[in-house]
Amino acid sequence: MNAMNEIKTDHTNAAWHARRLAATPRGVGVMGDFFIDKAKNAEFWDIEGRRFIDFAGGIAVLNTGHVHPKVQAAIAAQLQRFTHSCYQVVPYTEYVALAERINAIVPITGPVKTAFFSTGAEAIENAMKIARSSTGRTGVIAFGGAFHGRSMFSVALTGKVQPYKAGFGPFPPEIYHVPFPCHCASLDETKHAMEQLFKCDIEPSRVAAIVFEPVQGEGGFNVIQPAAVKWLRELCDQHGILLVADEVQTGFARTGKMFAMEHFGVSVDLMTMAKSMAGGTTLSAVSGKAAIMDGPAPGGLGGTYAGNPLAIAASHAVLDVMAEEQLPARAQKLGDQLIGHLIAQRALYPKRLGDVRGLGAMVACDFIDAATGAPDADTTKKVQAAALKRGLLLLTCGVYGNVIRFLFPLTIEDSVFAEALGVLDAALAEVLA
Repeated sequence: MNAMNEIKTDHTNAAWHARRLAATPRGVGVMGDFFIDKAKNAEFWDIEGRRFIDFAGGIAVLNTGHVHPKVQAAIAAQLQRFTHSCYQVVPYTEYVALAERINAIVPITGPVKTAFFSTGAEAIENAMKIARSSTGRTGVIAFGGAFHGRSMFSVALTGKVQPYKAGFGPFPPEIYHVPFPCHCASLDETKHAMEQLFKCDIEPSRVAAIVFEPVQGEGGFNVIQPAAVKWLRELCDQHGILLVADEVQTGFARTGKMFAMEHFGVSVDLMTMAKSMAGGTTLSAVSGKAAIMDGPAPGGLGGTYAGNPLAIAASHAVLDVMAEEQLPARAQKLGDQLIGHLIAQRALYPKRLGDVRGLGAMVACDFIDAATGAPDADTTKKVQAAALKRGLLLLTCGVYGNVIRFLFPLTIEDSVFAEALGVLDAALAEVLA
């Protein structure tokens, strides 16, 4: 019996769930107890034929939807030519052409260069290598609530212990955290913490980079205060520190712009990206000022699979689709619609549904305890479960686990979007009423 026939012998989610538990480690946490069989745009079907509306998008990877025809065609065409050569051994023109396209659209002033990798964590790791190499400094400052990946350096940058850091230390040294200036912490608090950090832990002249997400993803879709971005730029300029924007989740039209930094009118020195840049294939990148990107010596950057030809082809198609279908503008339209809808729902449950926030289509809402106003993770999970049983896939996030985030494909049909909002309303009524 060949492998594909063997896979088809079990037709139930329950059977495969049992096999998963026996074959794979618990550390790879899995939300669903069902298994995807096929997908199209903002919908997918499991192996038992049940339909779901996807408001998770593979955690912000599918801004162009499941199996977009143009992305699919680009991958298929590349598959006929070659699938691998290792760019560092035998380069290919498509890699260079994609770097040129990215260089032209990132909000970074001056000459820009781009290097490609495979995952968001890998992009962060390499951005830190570039920052240290180009400055000759070692310290890195990140923020509470941040998520930068699961590899050892990127998880050290991450500002959330459970489940990402617990049990994995010690972590690389010279990494520091300060409060993130958003709706839950003031800029004055951040400034004071930074001042204390420079007085008590590390002098500014030893700091290579400050890295931040314009909108924190896993941390709860916390939008950084515009004044904070300008202050960070001034602080970095004052002390010769590189400012690094982690746009792994915010990039490629999610916030109503191609990149979230376009909302703030501030140029960073380095930027990381991944997720929706390649339609579900594995591709990430670091872009930055050319002189900084040239800090590492030849051989200091790269990777066997970095800039895989199939992913490069997919990314070219993604950029085409985003321009042709005007996805940044659509993200803004859908995000505005969703925020308005959530605010209307909050009026129905003012003691249970808390803050509604977002940038473009990167939208989230909090759930709070009716008596105390404290974060309510239990209710959040119940709303998620109530939506899922009706066929709507939602993700939770936040330091306290009380946030639902909405990451639908930006290509979602209006009718499917409206259907999903109806399902959400029913789930809220079941849990909150």
